[in-house]
Amino acid sequence: GHLAGIPMNRTTLRTLIRLALKLLSRVTVYGLERLPSRGGYILAVNHLSRVDAPLVFSLIERDEVTALVAEKYKKRPFFRWIIRLVDGIWINRGEADLHALRQARDHLRSGGVLGIAPEGTRSHTGALMRGKTGVAYLADKAGVPVIPTAISGTDGAVWQLLRFRRPAIQIQFGAPLTFPPIQRHEREATLQSYTDEIMCQIAAMLPGKYHGFYANHPRLIELLEAMPHSRASGEGQAVSAER
Repeated sequence: GHLAGIPMNRTTLRTLIRLALKLLSRVTVYGLERLPSRGGYILAVNHLSRVDAPLVFSLIERDEVTALVAEKYKKRPFFRWIIRLVDGIWINRGEADLHALRQARDHLRSGGVLGIAPEGTRSHTGALMRGKTGVAYLADKAGVPVIPTAISGTDGAVWQLLRFRRPAIQIQFGAPLTFPPIQRHEREATLQSYTDEIMCQIAAMLPGKYHGFYANHPRLIELLEAMPHSRASGEGQAVSAER
């Protein structure tokens, strides 16, 4: 495809997104070195804004990166064009979309990277909603690790831009989580347990105002108490996204 006469591919798109982020915001990235350079994995990301997906895409220097995307965006030509450019996997969030889940599983098994919002949709309050079990299900079916990923600052980004301010955005990649295979007789309980672990790991990297549904979860409290500071943000090497 082309955009304003510029031939478009993944590399060009990544470069344009980075340029836009550099001009319009201040992005700090933690833990980028934790992302595997090869092999399949799931990026489980909290979802605050439409800025989240382009931000994550711009940071990963691999051509096998894609995401699960709600089918409602098919109705919007620009979004549809972008999603097709990155081979996005359309999913009907209103039902168990087995076709989309099989596509996602096969992409991961072939060594691809898949971004998913475990909450299933954007949080309109900014705080974490209860995570759905799809990430844990796919991790089990594909046999890949999950990297909890926490984004903060994008929820107020548009408002700040309208006031001619550059929003401060942070993204932190956590340590990869590898889960034991799920036994059929305890499937539901195990899926829920793995989902809680993923969501609490994300929450532990976020300021308290974002903790939402998990604010009083015993596992989050345990993770926070084990940290040298009240939150994990800053753990891992910090780099500027302004490249």
